[in-house]
Amino acid sequence: MSEAHHRRKQPVLVRRQLLEVAARLAAEQGMTAVTLDAVSGASGVSKGGLLHHFPNKNALLDALFDSLSERFSAEIEEVMRNDPVPHGRFTRAYLSICASLRDRPAESSGWTQITMALLAEPRLRHRWREWVRLREEEYVGTDSSVNAQIVRLAADGLWLADMLGSHELDAAERQAMLERLAELASL
Repeated sequence: MSEAHHRRKQPVLVRRQLLEVAARLAAEQGMTAVTLDAVSGASGVSKGGLLHHFPNKNALLDALFDSLSERFSAEIEEVMRNDPVPHGRFTRAYLSICASLRDRPAESSGWTQITMALLAEPRLRHRWREWVRLREEEYVGTDSSVNAQIVRLAADGLWLADMLGSHELDAAERQAMLERLAELASL
């Protein structure tokens, strides 16, 4: 019997490994590099093993999106737990996490690639719109003001500017802008 038949199966670890490899390939080479063959080869998982978890590239991209958005949501929830002011809490957390991605290159590169995929893939755009809609519904009582919407849109713009490196702000300017936006979310 081959070694694969004697090896203990660990589907959760294999799935996580495949997603990590897909994210790394996307970050290093762009979304076009994320093919089933490339992920299989770079992960050391057979193509059949990969297909067991992800029957096609769309399923892999959906799972990658899910993984990133779940981490994003968890980080937002963590920031919200530490914010004692209910009004605008979600918006301030969203702003904080969007602004912090620039300082976390490993995570930021994954989001950069998935954001590029969002622009190209209508299915992923729909999924992101759904994520936003669900949060808007969940926080309608605390984060539905025009000010909160302005802050979230500014956070998206900051996120995009950070990805593109299009706007250079010194640390003091950036901090002042983030503080002003956080204040605006509280109004």
